[in-house]
Parts: sequence; C-alpha cells; structure tokens
Amino acid sequence: MSLAVTIFISSVLAVPALATGVYNMPNLTSDTWIVDEADLISRFNEGRISSAFDELAKNTGNEVRLVTVRRLDYGETPESFTKDLFEKWFPSKEAQANQTLLMIDSVTNGTAIITGDKVKSTMSDDIAQSIASETVLVPLRKGNKYNQAFLDAQERLVTELSGQPDPGPPEVADEVQVEGTFTKAEETDQGNATIWVVGLLIAATVIPMATYYIYLAIQPSSDG
Repeated sequence: MSLAVTIFISSVLAVPALATGVYNMPNLTSDTWIVDEADLISRFNEGRISSAFDELAKNTGNEVRLVTVRRLDYGETPESFTKDLFEKWFPSKEAQANQTLLMIDSVTNGTAIITGDKVKSTMSDDIAQSIASETVLVPLRKGNKYNQAFLDAQERLVTELSGQPDPGPPEVADEVQVEGTFTKAEETDQGNATIWVVGLLIAATVIPMATYYIYLAIQPSSDG
C-alpha cells in the first residue's frame, strides 16, 4: 500500500474522532457545571463561571450546565444534540425540572438551550433563546470572543434564574460602513488621472482647431 493511500485512509478514519455525539459525552457529576470539550474557555474563567453556577444552585435550586463541542456528528444539530444530552444527564421529568443546559458547537458557532419545566416560570423560553442566540453570539461576531460570550451568558442566566429583572442581550452598535461611504484614496487618484487624460485629449483636439479658425479670421481677404 502506498504512502498516499495510507495517509488518505488514516485521515478518513480520524474524521469521526473529531465529531461528537451524545454517546461521547461523559456522565455528569453534581459538581460539574462546565464540560468544555472544545477547549474554548480559559481555566480562570471556567472557575469563575463554575463558582457563579454553584452559588446559584445553592441559593435558588436552579442549576445550569454549559457544554462546548468542536464538531457534531453528521446529521446532528445543536438542538437535537442538546435535547438528547439533557435526557441522558437528567432522565426523568423530576430531574429535569430545575435544569438549564446551554451548548455551542465551535465549528459552526451553532447554539442551543433547553430548560426544565420549573425553570420556565422564572426564565421564559423567549429569554432562554435570546441568551443562546444573542448573548452568546454577539461577542462571537466580533472575533470569536468565546470567553466574553460565556461570561455574558453566565451573568444573564444567573440574573434571570435568581428572579431579578432581565438585563437583556448585549447592545449592538450600528457600524458605519466607511468603505462604502467614502471614496478610497487610490480611487480618487485614478479618477483625477482619468479627468486629466480626457482634458488633455480635448485640449489637443480643440486648441489646434481654434488656432486654425483664428488664423483664417485674421487673414486679409483675397478679394480686397
């Protein structure tokens, strides 16, 4: 078998290892708040977020888990993965009641969130979806700032699940499209050069003709 064929087969066999299914996820322990399979969160921020979730659980009974994966299995969506993982970790309605599970797939930045029945009385499905689709994704649109995204999500989740007023999603400032509004310097230079060329061509045509007609006009008449 040639080296090229060997490398090709090795690559094909390695692809499934990069994808994650629910069967790849570890069993949950009571003190695990973050499962960072995609290695997106710094150790410092992982500890900070975990502490906030731990305190939330002690104060309110509401528990939040944050999950990151690099790539989902073929045919899997963030929603289907999150639903199946939620049911794996919390098999009964009673176990699910006070739970919130938020996940992100780092290849597509797809997000999903699912909450238990008792959580919905404190945090509506609309707000939960806003956290997944706005609070998490706004920092990612500004350069994949994952740590900021998770810190913002943690702050809003803890605020909501503590029964405090919703701070809302991050504000998105209108970005002025300077490139489309103002002419580039090189475009200005090219425009000026075109104007000069056209002007010179006109001058080269008009000036000799004008000179000729002036010459004819000042010549004495042959009849005189």
